[in-house]
Amino acid sequence: MSLAARAAVSEAAIDGAGAVSAVAEYKRIFKEVLDSRPSGMRIRLAHAIGKNRSFVSQISNPAYPVPIPIQHLNTIFDVCHFSPQHKTAFLKAYARAHPRRVSRLAATPRERTITLHVPDLGTGTRNRQIDDLMQEFVRRLVVILQYEK
Repeated sequence: MSLAARAAVSEAAIDGAGAVSAVAEYKRIFKEVLDSRPSGMRIRLAHAIGKNRSFVSQISNPAYPVPIPIQHLNTIFDVCHFSPQHKTAFLKAYARAHPRRVSRLAATPRERTITLHVPDLGTGTRNRQIDDLMQEFVRRLVVILQYEK
């Protein structure tokens, strides 16, 4: 990334008054929690939310203005083991940054993570295919189960 691009990204985290934006504030809290966890937490979180590690790095970097999608918050809190103090501070900053979104947090379906051991199929492509098929199967199963309520 060029020096000018880095400066533009860093400036995006600062609002017109020169104060740190609320997005940057909750990302700072998130980064603080992540940095205090054992190595491998970013990849574990990436797997839990169905994204890659670079996505986790992007949503945890206060220099990037990209907001954290609300559907991932409960998973982030669970996987990263936010302390009550960190969670409260994070949610206050998140509410300042996204006042209309925070009311949807309680309505966001909770997720849980399970570990399933499957054989290694020999190639990254084949392993990703089985991973994707398993995730799609679970999504479809959940839709079917929700209709039965």
